[in-house]
Amino acid sequence: MSSYIHDTINYLKQTSPAQDEFYQAAEEVLSSLKPLLDRNPKYQKHNIIQRIVEPERQILFRVAWIDDRGNVQVNKGYRIEFNSAIGPYKGGLRFHPNVTAGTIKFLGFEQIFKNSLTGLPIGGAKGGSNFDPKGKSDNEIMRFCQSFMTELFRHIGATIDVPAGDIGVGGREIGYLYGQYKRLTGRYEGVLTGKGLNWGGSLVRTEATGYGAVYFAQNLLAERGDSLEGKVCTVSGSGNVSIYTVEKLYQVGAKPVTVSDSNGMIHDKNGIDLNLLKRVKEVERARLTRYAEQRPSAVYTPIEDYPAGRNGVWSVPCQAAFPSATQNEVSEEDAKTLLKNGCVCVSEGANMPSTQSAIDAFLASGIAYGPAKAANAGGVATSQLEMSQNASMLQWTFEEVDAKLKRIMENIYRTASQTANEFGAPGNLVLGANIAGFRKVADAMIDQGVV
Repeated sequence: MSSYIHDTINYLKQTSPAQDEFYQAAEEVLSSLKPLLDRNPKYQKHNIIQRIVEPERQILFRVAWIDDRGNVQVNKGYRIEFNSAIGPYKGGLRFHPNVTAGTIKFLGFEQIFKNSLTGLPIGGAKGGSNFDPKGKSDNEIMRFCQSFMTELFRHIGATIDVPAGDIGVGGREIGYLYGQYKRLTGRYEGVLTGKGLNWGGSLVRTEATGYGAVYFAQNLLAERGDSLEGKVCTVSGSGNVSIYTVEKLYQVGAKPVTVSDSNGMIHDKNGIDLNLLKRVKEVERARLTRYAEQRPSAVYTPIEDYPAGRNGVWSVPCQAAFPSATQNEVSEEDAKTLLKNGCVCVSEGANMPSTQSAIDAFLASGIAYGPAKAANAGGVATSQLEMSQNASMLQWTFEEVDAKLKRIMENIYRTASQTANEFGAPGNLVLGANIAGFRKVADAMIDQGVV
């Protein structure tokens, strides 16, 4: 069976060249599946592995738009519709200069299993562009989003593919995208999630990924007779996931002391000032240097002063860590530093934030480790709750949605934990989450025939 997986990875490298993040995501999932594949030959008989690593549809398009100086700009646009065996395609759009086809494919592949784990009827997809919203005016962002949607609209729909936001795509961008979709189709439907509250959005959607990562950590620790109360926590990033991880950590009695952005990090020994962080990032859209200017207890470290090959956030001693920025932000050395400094829990809010060697270090140590596809599934789960509200023309209260989110995160934990136990690897939620997510999708693919 190992050779079957090895051959699949080699096949991907030949047919999808220069997509290292995609190979990494595929190998991490497939290597976890060996116990399932050894136990049940039907997945090999139906060639599920080779089928599931190939997207059902890959859309690549040009996005031409005009900047405020009247110059024509051109970006690449992507939508990878990976798997629809259990529901319509679902996954975010990422606008960032580092976006490539490999980035979108790794994110879309991860999304298949994350969405499966929620227990909700949603397939896996991802999209985006190498457009950079930073430094752009609202009008430039609007013109870009309108051009992007002018191509994308023909491929999406409320029961076909329902995109959401991701890095670089927040409420402003979703609004511009939705307005253009409605203009082109004449339909007012739940085709995007993360919408404004007064035109179809769901309460808790903004908070969901961060809240969910904390709820997952609570389940991890409760199983060990522990809790987050009183724990010093490190958080990376300063977008939605990070901000609302910080907020929920305070609500459960923990003390978050770090945040970061692409230029550097803040270590605030008195605890992150949540209101100041929200003002700097959500209102002023400024860098974290602005936070440091207004907070005497904050120490700002620019990225060039981080230890070589390391992320400075993970050098700050903590008892729980929440990687919430981007992929591969936790190296093996970062993981060893966290463990040496007494970290007993890692709950991943970002997508694939830990390298494989870092994951191996966490698993070998026996700490409470929540892998991304389980721990950060709260965002997409709440997106599906938004879809449900749109379909029924209702809006639930904050408390109703938050309670549903909390139950979903508990169920994801239980599913991953019980599956790990089933396959003789108690506590290994990487294996448990991958097998549980895969098995549901694979069985649906077998039921639906060779399509």
